[in-house]
Amino acid sequence: MRIQIIALALTLTTSTLLYSDNTLADTRILTSIKPLELLVRAIATEDMQVNTLVPPGASPHNYSMTPSKRRVLEDSDVIFWVGPKMETFLNRLLTGSEFGGRSTTLMEHDEDSEHAASADSHDEHSHGHDHGDGEDPHIWVDPHMAQTMAETIRDTLAQRNMADKPALDANLEAFRASLTAKEQQIRKQLEPLRDTSLFAYHSAFTRFAEHYNLNVEGVLTLNPELSPGARHIAEVQSSLRRANHPCLLTEPQFNRQWWRSITAGLDVTFSTWDPLATNITATPEGYVAFQQSIADAVLKCLPENAEH
Repeated sequence: MRIQIIALALTLTTSTLLYSDNTLADTRILTSIKPLELLVRAIATEDMQVNTLVPPGASPHNYSMTPSKRRVLEDSDVIFWVGPKMETFLNRLLTGSEFGGRSTTLMEHDEDSEHAASADSHDEHSHGHDHGDGEDPHIWVDPHMAQTMAETIRDTLAQRNMADKPALDANLEAFRASLTAKEQQIRKQLEPLRDTSLFAYHSAFTRFAEHYNLNVEGVLTLNPELSPGARHIAEVQSSLRRANHPCLLTEPQFNRQWWRSITAGLDVTFSTWDPLATNITATPEGYVAFQQSIADAVLKCLPENAEH
């Protein structure tokens, strides 16, 4: 009996060690914000664990690192972030010696692709946003750019030891097909909005609008970290008065009373969209659902769907 007990204990210990080894062998991926998590989940294989640093409902514009979040960075094998123009709180950490080797900046990869694809796309995308200067960092809302980011994610994950490259390639192709179909569907859905004057709380919406040829006539704040000046507010209010069925697309991460005060007394309709995909389920299909959620918010700007 004693020998049987010892044998059973050894079996259980061996099983536990094997389970631990398999768990440790899994690639631990961290994304800075949830939209990037949605892209990673579309590409990653089942042996890869994916988490997000900035919690749901928080904005990367004003987020502050905590000791517990730093430990999450330390425990991650691969880190994906947009880049220094977006998650400013990560600049020092992810460009330094400790985490720089395991982090991938998606903004610079996307800019390279965008500039190579079209000489005039820089001019097209450069207006309407100012986090300082240069390109609008909200690259994830544009489905074309999302495909480029997905390719970078595939390339990065394929470099991991024991990575299932055929599975990563298959996931990328499935993502491309699904997103292309969704993009075509959204274009048809948004056709009735071509004559609607859209306004955005801040320019996170601009890249989506440009991709689908929507008419954005104004942005309430050029930098959500700063209060806009009186002159800019006056210009936006003037544009709202002149606009055709003006609709303001607001965001849940920012102060509702602020933009309400700017539009007081004006005939403006409202719709809320969430650039951080807070309520989108984190699955391989999540990014496509995120695109549809933006389209659904814009469709609420149609006169028959509008809320004042």
